[in-house]
Amino acid sequence: MIDLLVIILYTFALLVIFIYSLSQLHLLLNYFKAIKSSDTSEKFNFEANDDYPIVTIQLPLYNEEYVVERLLKNIARIEYPREKLEIQVLDDSTDDSVNITSKLIKSLSQQGLDIQHICRQTRTGYKAGALKEGLKIARGEYIAVFDSDFVPGRNWLKQTLPYFKNSRIGVVQTRWGHLNRDYSLLTRIQAFALDFHFILEQTGRNFGRNFINFNGTAGIWRKDCILDAGNWSGDTLTEDLDLSYRAQMKKWDFKYLENVETPAELPVVISAARSQQFRWNKGAAENFRKNYGKLLRDKSASYSTKFHGFFHLLNSSMFLIVLFLAVLSLPVLYIKNSNPAFDWYFNLVAVFALSTLIFFLCYYVAWSRIHGKGLRSFLKFVGMFLTFFSIAMGFSVHNSLAVLEGHLGKRSEFIRTPKFNIGESGGKWKGNKYLSGKFSRNIIIEGVLFLYFGFAIFSAFRLQEFGLIIFHLMLFAGFGFVFIQSLKSEV
Repeated sequence: MIDLLVIILYTFALLVIFIYSLSQLHLLLNYFKAIKSSDTSEKFNFEANDDYPIVTIQLPLYNEEYVVERLLKNIARIEYPREKLEIQVLDDSTDDSVNITSKLIKSLSQQGLDIQHICRQTRTGYKAGALKEGLKIARGEYIAVFDSDFVPGRNWLKQTLPYFKNSRIGVVQTRWGHLNRDYSLLTRIQAFALDFHFILEQTGRNFGRNFINFNGTAGIWRKDCILDAGNWSGDTLTEDLDLSYRAQMKKWDFKYLENVETPAELPVVISAARSQQFRWNKGAAENFRKNYGKLLRDKSASYSTKFHGFFHLLNSSMFLIVLFLAVLSLPVLYIKNSNPAFDWYFNLVAVFALSTLIFFLCYYVAWSRIHGKGLRSFLKFVGMFLTFFSIAMGFSVHNSLAVLEGHLGKRSEFIRTPKFNIGESGGKWKGNKYLSGKFSRNIIIEGVLFLYFGFAIFSAFRLQEFGLIIFHLMLFAGFGFVFIQSLKSEV
């Protein structure tokens, strides 16, 4: 009976992952259609006869000593009529970076830039609260948002604003680029995952007229859309995803621009990546609780939108399923070896290997968009694909706990991701005063699982059952990497 229960649960996990892979395959097909289609969007022609609208750029800050100068000097270079541009520095900082920011703003103001330094007494609502506070006094008809680690190009506004000629467009979102993609293995892995999201998922969802999300930064809102959707709310850790779904349920359209790249800095320390991952994964689960029921009951929403919305909001919950599957894989190995009655079952579940092939193809399409095709690029992709999924599984404990907290409604603070001002050429991160140095108990669990999957590899040779050996090697390597790197970042 125990063997049968393990098999049932293992099959359930495989089935969920298979259905999720089918949703990704559908997005891939949409992506292919999108790149073959021509853009027929209505667009303003500001240079010819359309008046430039007033734009407010909001820059939410919280203790950003290392990057604030780069941010403000870059924003000041954006090409747009000065009399039509307002910049709000929404500074919730609690350290000396407030003084640095103040001096920079004073200097830019003297150069004729309309730039305000807005400081709140309390961080009510965290980033969402700061954006909402600034919106009260914003002059702009359109509201662009950039986090402190982003460096948009000079012509960014001229690339995005024209699409608002369509009165139903509420948001224009651009693709994230990476200032320090090749700084380390950790940054390459993050870039690999983000490229997949911004190339295949965002394009595929947008072309299929399914819900996409404003990514919290590097996008621009119609102010009326924000207000009509109920304004910013701090009751989830991903206020961007929350407002995106509320706006699209109000029938606002979103426009995604894959060809407009907005570079940003990736976290270079695993503890910083952990805090970012925790916020994103927990926030997605919180948004599933808050918004999916409304979408499901919306009779005007298509079945496709509801299907993709389900997996979009539960995307982070796949970590929980993968962790569940991984832990069960060791007892499954022993069941396969000791119980011939299940031979037919193991032949049948081999079909779920299609999930891996689908993910492989989807990620390769995104990879080739950035790195090109050819044999050398393909071989590099294969290595990165295996490395990425190994380390993603290594993060599964941390991310699964975040997901569980989100689904269970446990509240927690908005933990910012420390910034370092590190590009491809390098830079220092040791001594960064924003690194907490707090030891996470999750590291102990990751260490135990590192040993657990080491035993799984040993068991494969002991039992001469090698069907799961690659999976267990990836798990062993992934948990080992996360465990060791986490220990290094804490000392």
